[in-house]
Amino acid sequence: MNNVTLLLSLMMFLQFFIWGGWFVTLGTFLANNLAASGSQIGMAFSTQSWGAIIAPFIIGLIADRYFNAERILGVLHLIGAVLMYCLYQAADFTAFYPFVLGYMIVYMPTLALVNSVAFSQMRDPSKQFGKIRVWGTIGWIVAGLSISYLFAWDGKEAIEQGMLANTFLLSAVASLCLGLFSFMLPKTPPKSAGQQMGLHEILGLDALALLKDKNFLVFFVSSILICIPLAFYYQNANPFLTETGVTNATGKMTLGQVSEVVFMLILPVFLNRFGIKLTLLFGMLAWVLRYVLFAYGNADSGIVLLLVGIALHGVCYDFFFVSGQIYTDSKAGAKVKNAAQGLITLATYGIGMLAGFWIAGKITDSYATEFGHAWFNIWLFPAIFAFAVFLLFMLAFKNEKIAINHQVGATNETH
Repeated sequence: MNNVTLLLSLMMFLQFFIWGGWFVTLGTFLANNLAASGSQIGMAFSTQSWGAIIAPFIIGLIADRYFNAERILGVLHLIGAVLMYCLYQAADFTAFYPFVLGYMIVYMPTLALVNSVAFSQMRDPSKQFGKIRVWGTIGWIVAGLSISYLFAWDGKEAIEQGMLANTFLLSAVASLCLGLFSFMLPKTPPKSAGQQMGLHEILGLDALALLKDKNFLVFFVSSILICIPLAFYYQNANPFLTETGVTNATGKMTLGQVSEVVFMLILPVFLNRFGIKLTLLFGMLAWVLRYVLFAYGNADSGIVLLLVGIALHGVCYDFFFVSGQIYTDSKAGAKVKNAAQGLITLATYGIGMLAGFWIAGKITDSYATEFGHAWFNIWLFPAIFAFAVFLLFMLAFKNEKIAINHQVGATNETH
């Protein structure tokens, strides 16, 4: 591993260590330590969507035109470190929310910036990027394992003692380290310096013409709708596991990221053999199965059901979202490829997840009980909803052959 590869790998490791260090346990922390309602927890998680909506403006209007990507990356993570420390000190949800919103607004643009820094140093991204990007997944896994097994912050007694707040302090330190480290990364000059950038280019609106294709329109709508059950996992999985008595819940949830790596390797083979329609359908059906397993699983005799449900994350995410990015890339012409990916990201992480977190919060509140939550009923909703999206896609989308490039590893974003 040469020096540049080492620098980029460490950058990816810290980038996703920071996110995995607090986002997974956010719902558990808010419910137990700040007495937040389901709707308030949904508001906190939806800051990811607001960050995704605002990120293109920061990248398109500032980073791509005026400053080196590595410098913007450093500044944003230093600001993030301060905001993370503020989250660590927040005494109630009213004080917490503005800081988490501010944090996500500065963090979400860094996802594109780390990719820009990495790609600028590669001669053949299709072969090189996956080896760099996998360190981000490793960073997320290490964060989860550290919280559960090294620091033991996510046990019931530790949560009651307020120790889960330390996740924000951990992420603040990691963000400070990445902020300072970013200034040592290879120089990445602005790629659109001197060019006029309009709203169409920034938001990917030039790709709207793709919606005239019926198949792509069905895929686009399905992508937004499937984000509603996806939001239930991000928002409720850790609180559910913790509340039902699963020990080291955060560490066990890293099975999802391990499966991401495994199924990422399987995905090109599956696409070539079965085609895009069956691959996308298989991904959506995995969401249905996951939530049924969560509905019937428990911390005792049903723990295997829960672990399988967690491990299905690789199928759920890779087979729908990553293969969907590949499908989008194949449908878009050379001029609108970036715009098309931007449009899909805005639709899913922006519109879809925003709606999903709001709905998940309302459903969770409606099944709150004196002793916790009626989780069986909560998990049935995303299971039924995902199945409805599955049926819609199966009936309306006609199978087609697509050109599959080898940049599968370059499209993944860990969660």
